[in-house]
Amino acid sequence: MSKKKVVVSLGHEALGYTTLEQMDAVKVTAKALADLVEADYQLTITHSNGPQVSMIHKAMTELRRVYIDYTPAPMYVCSAMSQGYVGYDIQSALRAELVSRGISKPVSTILTQVTVDPYDEAFYEPTKVIGRYMSKEDAEVERGKGNYVKETPGKGFRRVVAAPKPIDIVEIEAIRTLADADQVVIACGGGGIPVIEQKGILKGASAVIEKDAIAGKLASELKTEELIILTNVEYVYRNFNTPEQTPIPLMTVAEAKKLIAEDQFETGTMLPKIEAAIAYLDAVPSGKVLITSMSCVKDALKGKKGTIITA
Repeated sequence: MSKKKVVVSLGHEALGYTTLEQMDAVKVTAKALADLVEADYQLTITHSNGPQVSMIHKAMTELRRVYIDYTPAPMYVCSAMSQGYVGYDIQSALRAELVSRGISKPVSTILTQVTVDPYDEAFYEPTKVIGRYMSKEDAEVERGKGNYVKETPGKGFRRVVAAPKPIDIVEIEAIRTLADADQVVIACGGGGIPVIEQKGILKGASAVIEKDAIAGKLASELKTEELIILTNVEYVYRNFNTPEQTPIPLMTVAEAKKLIAEDQFETGTMLPKIEAAIAYLDAVPSGKVLITSMSCVKDALKGKKGTIITA
């Protein structure tokens, strides 16, 4: 009997916010992922990289300020760097956890490029804040390069980049081959390395891709039976963070769309997860989406915790 294929999307809490936090966090994350492997799931894992890519961008920018012979690293290079080191920490921790449970299974990371549309409206209204705080003078230099900056009163200016929608996952066949061979695959980290295709050539884009959007896209492309989004809450809630807050154990796509219309989901947190769930279920109507926290995975698999979304 074939194993159930699933895409698992990891949020910031699965990785921490610094290199040391990440080394500790992935050990906890690995236990939750190993629980899924023991429950007979074939895992394709994707993850966030907001703090990590911002840290790398900040470090490379400061390196250029100190050593003028170095050139600043473009955003797409920073994305590639973050995919590599975050993927390494996850695969190392997960392999160790699986071995401790007597499970021998390859775990690998694929540096993944994702195409975006150069005319995506997100490029005209960037929203993702990254990197260090700058002085007004440094901000003007960035504007002179054609980059967007945003001021935080009392702190300074920071660069803002676009978050376009993903179009195609370039390495999807390599990911599919490993998944079909029942290996654990880590792919599309941080939303993937954003690239623009020009006359058959892929060129890096100054952008980041929403990791929830790529999770839905990845699950759709692989036609997995399930998409699991691990975040920092046990359920999706109605009236979140209010005295009327109530968990939603079960939800259909139609109900999800109605709640979106009622502004029940916060932009930048739960809304992208619900939108990813809808996109996946539109492509794979027989599928299922589970949204829950890392600590609730075992109970969620038994139907005791978490929000299930179906077509």
